[in-house]
Amino acid sequence: MRRTVFYISDGTGITAETIGHSVLTQFEGVDFDTYRIPFVDSEDKASQAAVRIKTAYATSGVRPIVVNTIMDRALGDIVATGGALMLDVFAPFLAPLEDELGTARSPRVGKAHGLTNFAEYEARINATNYALTHDDGIDVIYDDAEVILVGVSRVGKTPTCLYMALHYGVKAANYPLTEEDLANLELPKRLVPHRNKLYGLSIDAQRLAQVREARRPGSRYAKLEQCRRELDQADKLFRREGIPVQSTTHTSIEEIASKILAQLGIEKHMF
Repeated sequence: MRRTVFYISDGTGITAETIGHSVLTQFEGVDFDTYRIPFVDSEDKASQAAVRIKTAYATSGVRPIVVNTIMDRALGDIVATGGALMLDVFAPFLAPLEDELGTARSPRVGKAHGLTNFAEYEARINATNYALTHDDGIDVIYDDAEVILVGVSRVGKTPTCLYMALHYGVKAANYPLTEEDLANLELPKRLVPHRNKLYGLSIDAQRLAQVREARRPGSRYAKLEQCRRELDQADKLFRREGIPVQSTTHTSIEEIASKILAQLGIEKHMF
């Protein structure tokens, strides 16, 4: 089965896509062709979106699905003329909240991702800069780090650090375990003072070999045997030093980051 899905918003469409993707992954055996239509903030753009939906409907013969975060109901109604199944993300929450708070909502386009708090924005930028300057052991002064991810090369440390920085303002560094570190089965001296900040990442050896092969084709670095050896030694080191660890093989960056923050007791909210 194949269905067409549109994420439509009067802003970036990030919220619609994030929530929609989470919901769609619950349905196995269905292939989804997804399209994001952002900044639908006028009648003309809403009409264009409706035409695009109608075209998809006529082409496939199956009703498209729309995950909608348009705040202006009139624009949402125009989009609905396209004939899709309309899933309004905010609708179930707004009426109960208006009753509870005793006040009507005041819709503002793009408010969810607007630059409304400069302190939070600066925290994200500072954390991102920190992640970049402390990537792969470039800067090994970790006094200001809140998290230090440890693992073999290409296990997913960098994207996870950047995600935590961008979405949570967390200062995350990462340290790549070298063959010398693994041979000694000892925590590098520069990491010892920061033991309570350490978190290990692992991955399936086959998957690691694929990632490394794409980066350095035909190299010893990418051989399956080498990957297995490094991961086995890293696992022994994590267990010996009591470092929490999780696999990144079948886990999204969002879930990895959330588990890390929860396990290390870092309570920060997504911006």
